[in-house]
Amino acid sequence: MNNPTHLRNTPQGFGFSTSERLPIPERDAMSEAQRTAADAIINGPRKAIFGPFIPLLQTPVLMERIGKTGEALRFDGALPDIIRELVICVVARETGNQFEWQTHVPLAIKAGVPPEAINSLAAGRRPRGLPVNEACAVDFVRELMLRHGVSDETYAEAFSCFGQPGTVELTALVGYFVMVCWVMNVARTPGPSGSTTPGLTDFPG
Repeated sequence: MNNPTHLRNTPQGFGFSTSERLPIPERDAMSEAQRTAADAIINGPRKAIFGPFIPLLQTPVLMERIGKTGEALRFDGALPDIIRELVICVVARETGNQFEWQTHVPLAIKAGVPPEAINSLAAGRRPRGLPVNEACAVDFVRELMLRHGVSDETYAEAFSCFGQPGTVELTALVGYFVMVCWVMNVARTPGPSGSTTPGLTDFPG
């Protein structure tokens, strides 16, 4: 008889303790506001409560508003899928967030991001040999996260690749995913259940 391997969630964090701080409450223990917010997520395009919406359920009004922002960026945005998914992976790597990394690496590869680029990001390195638009997006995100702004040269490159609306969307995409990664890092929300994508390790040094 076969003995299937049960895949476990990758814990969040690299410290002594990685136990989840804010797991999802039982429905009977939820307030009316929490149930309403949960149902709005479940009945929307996401179809379930997972990832950042688990800790955000502690503050239903934020969960609703943040959820709508994420929907606009992920499902109604103008950036190509390959750019959006690559950007999310860069943010997940820079923030050390297991959930977004393990969720979006398969989506990035499906969208056309080379596995070698993903491996470079996982190792904390800048991917080499990317097409101009993808390299521009990576440089923009890394500079923005490091400096909290970008140089005129970096802005000009983003403008050339994505135009003004695309550059604003790119910036908002980074801000949104930094926010939800931080929420999950604080809550120690683990990676997605059953993921076959290797989890992140801490940066060396």
